[in-house]
This record gives sequence, structure tokens and C-alpha cells, in this order.
Amino acid sequence: MRTVDATRYLTPLREGGSLPAIVEADDDGLYVLKFRGAGQGPKALIAELVAGEIARALGLPVPEIVFMQLDPELARTEPDPEIQDLIRASGGLNLALDYLPGALAYDPLTMPVEPELASRIVWFDALVGNVDRTVRNTNMLWWHGRLWLIDHGAALIFQHQWDGFLQRSRNAFAPIAEHVLLQRATGLAAADAALQALLTPQHLADAVALIPDTWLELDPAFVDRAAQRAAYLEHFMARLQAPRAFATQAEQAHAGL
Repeated sequence: MRTVDATRYLTPLREGGSLPAIVEADDDGLYVLKFRGAGQGPKALIAELVAGEIARALGLPVPEIVFMQLDPELARTEPDPEIQDLIRASGGLNLALDYLPGALAYDPLTMPVEPELASRIVWFDALVGNVDRTVRNTNMLWWHGRLWLIDHGAALIFQHQWDGFLQRSRNAFAPIAEHVLLQRATGLAAADAALQALLTPQHLADAVALIPDTWLELDPAFVDRAAQRAAYLEHFMARLQAPRAFATQAEQAHAGL
């Protein structure tokens, strides 16, 4: 994964709860920067990183994800004290996504999504435990005639309670019933068969290996950060074992519409 340096803070995206921002980087590209020092902390960046890379391994449309180095000195040119504090609290390594200029927020009434893609997105969100793809907050953009998935910071909910996490890894995912694409997801059984085979242990290991040590706030449940990092992989390996309750529940939720 590429690492770029933030060179200029442009504008905050205030619709995001953690005040992400559009920034310019030293490769002259524009990115949506997710701050490590925001209220949700580094776990939101871990969720964004791991879920995004799993989505990419599944062939789902996600903007490029990069690591972004942020110099706290950038805060000196910002007049807003809240933004100044956020930049200073996020000095060092952060996460950013390629900015899609002119993209529109997904509108389920006017932007058609093929059932196969809808089914694959629903399956993916149930796998990673993403609670944030509803009609209230679709977290999808329409850009250049394509749907793009963004904002996975609310996924990987298991990492917020490590005690007994492995026993919960095979649980169903009730919030999938609120998914904005569930009605269009008529091919969930086919998606389950295809995607579980496509998502290899190596794909999962590669995604987890990307988590920077500085983002891992060592939990008392683990002896060191290596063990904590391994727990992410253990979770997904267990979750993908048949029978997959999250996939069955998604099918049942669709049938109940």
C-alpha cells in the first residue's frame, strides 16, 4: 500500500462524524483524510483499512486507500480551533481514500444497482459487520456511472470488545435487515458461494498485516500486539467457516421483505 504525505488541508467534510477532510498530498492527488486523532480513534482507521482491503479482494468498487503522513505543523494555517486540535492530535500515520470529485451520494430511487452487485455488497457488509449502509446513511457514491463503497469505519464491531470475541465470530448480523440494497439482493446464495471461495486466507492475512503497530491499542486480553493482530485474522477465518450464519440471516431478511 502506498504512503503519501499531506501537504495542504483544503476543506472539512462536516457530514462525517469524525470530521474527515479533503487534503492535497505530495503526489499532487486529492484524498479524503480520516484522522487517527478523531473521536472514534485508531479502531475506525483499522476498520476502514481492513474492510476496504477485503472489499477490494472481493472485486467490489472501493477508492484507493493509502497511508497518509500528517505533519502537526499544518495546524498553524487553520483558523478553526477544532480543526487545529484535530490535526495536532493526528500527527503521524493516518488513513486516506482517493477523492472522487463530482461524485453524488447514492440515491436508491434513481441509481440502479444490478442484483448481482447488490447481493455481493450485502454479503460483504454482513461479513465485516458494517452497520452503516442504510437508507439513512448509504455510504455509497455514484461516480462515472459506477457505484463506489466508502466509509467502513463503523465495521469490525468485534474489535470493541475482545473478551470472548472468537465465540461471537460466527454469530449472525441482525442489522443486515436494514441494508439499503437488501431489496435488490436477489442473488445472495450465489454471492455466498462465490465470495467465500474468492476470499482466501492469504487475502485476509494480507489485509490484517497492513495494520500499523501504532494503531493497535494493546488490549489486556492479549500478551502483545502480534497476538492482537492475529486475532483479527482468527475472527474472519472463523466467520467464513460453513455454515455462515451471517449469510443465512441475510437471505432470510431478504425473503421476509
